[in-house]
Amino acid sequence: MFASEIREFTTEDLQYRLQETRRELFNLRQQWYSGSLQDNNRIRAVRKDIARMLTVLRERELAATEHKGDAV
Repeated sequence: MFASEIREFTTEDLQYRLQETRRELFNLRQQWYSGSLQDNNRIRAVRKDIARMLTVLRERELAATEHKGDAV
C-alpha cells in the first residue's frame, strides 16, 4: 500500500485499517513462530504498511494542532 493511497482514507477508516493490519501482523508472527508461514516477506510488508499509516496519522495530528495554533 502506498502512502498516497493511505492519505485518501478518512481518519476513522485509517485507524480501523491500522487495527486490522496490526491483527494481521500478530497472526503472521504466530504463523512464523509455529513454522507454518509461507511468505516471510509479508511480515516486512505489513510492518511497513503500519509505519506508513502511523506516519499519516501523525501528519494529520500535527496539521490539526498547527491550525489550532493559528487561531490563538
